[in-house]
Amino acid sequence: MREAARKDPARPAADEALLDAAERLLVGVGHAGITTRRLAEEAGVNHGLVHYYFGSNENLLVRTLERFTERLIARQRELYAADMPFVEKWRTAMRYLVSEDVTYEKVWLELQALAWNNAELREPLARVNAEWRAVLTEAFDEPRRELGIEMPLDALVSLVMTFNIGIIVERLGGIETGHDALLEWIDEWLST
Repeated sequence: MREAARKDPARPAADEALLDAAERLLVGVGHAGITTRRLAEEAGVNHGLVHYYFGSNENLLVRTLERFTERLIARQRELYAADMPFVEKWRTAMRYLVSEDVTYEKVWLELQALAWNNAELREPLARVNAEWRAVLTEAFDEPRRELGIEMPLDALVSLVMTFNIGIIVERLGGIETGHDALLEWIDEWLST
């Protein structure tokens, strides 16, 4: 990135406008419907600023995910650090999963799909994934021992992450069959 772009006093406002626009468009039309001009129009800025500030649409989209992730990871760390039984933390996390974080989930999956065919995006997305894994690894270490789960911690974290992705993918496709029953069963198991 050019030095002038970093020192531009108008940059913070334009950055936020572009990131907000990218988030709305990822949710509304998906990555395939996002062009530089559409991003700029949605943000109310000159289309040249996308490349001037971010280098490419893809870099802007990744930064959108990183910004969104930073907020949610801070919330999750606070949740899992709270002084309450683990089952209550789980219930809160599942409420986020099935009803409150749908926008983030759409952004995450849109960028995952984009990365399948764009190797440059895989590394930043892997970093975001690693942040989530770190949060869950810390959060599940003690409960795993307390609940007598003999599965290795990294395997348990992978199970929870893939469980979440499965629910997200199905729900975004309009499929909810069995989700409530599964969540109720897990809740009962954690409560015993």
